[in-house]
Amino acid sequence: MRFHHLAAAVALTATTSPTVAADKAGTKAETAPIALPAPPSGKGQIVFFRPGGAGFAIGCSVNEKGQKISSLGAGKYFIMVAEPGRHEFSVKSEATDALALEVEADETQFASCKIKMGIMVGRPDIRPATEAEFRAAKKLKMVDADDMGPGEGALRPEQVAAALAAPTVSPVAEQAPVAPAAPAADSAPVAPSNPTAG
Repeated sequence: MRFHHLAAAVALTATTSPTVAADKAGTKAETAPIALPAPPSGKGQIVFFRPGGAGFAIGCSVNEKGQKISSLGAGKYFIMVAEPGRHEFSVKSEATDALALEVEADETQFASCKIKMGIMVGRPDIRPATEAEFRAAKKLKMVDADDMGPGEGALRPEQVAAALAAPTVSPVAEQAPVAPAAPAADSAPVAPSNPTAG
């Protein structure tokens, strides 16, 4: 009888070992830094993120001009491309919070949404953040396209993948062509020959 329990335990271990190995490999992939594309030329971008924590069941819906840009569940992020200038974002549950950002061309900014304690429901809190705070948030995943709203600017996962795969132009390639080199300084100019000189 003990032999059957031992055989069952060995069989169970053998069938779960690949899963454990896959989980360890998946953990390494999850800890790799998130690659962010550069903003399109002449535009800026904002990375909105929501670290895990309190209020995990409540979404943080980011809006601009009354239109939903995207919802942020716990542990999620999205990238919004925006024209340079002032942008005002709001989040709402039982209370409303707002964030105004001055978007600069060719720059990436960060904004964090957290859920704080409320009377009946958690209250969203949106604020400027840093890239270090974004990088410190553990296990962030991009928002699914289904959670994005009709508001403009939020990059869909396939758009982010395409932007990351696009070749970048190096600054060296953008330089003006180089003029041909001047003759060396140590070579003496040759005087033209004069056939009439005598």
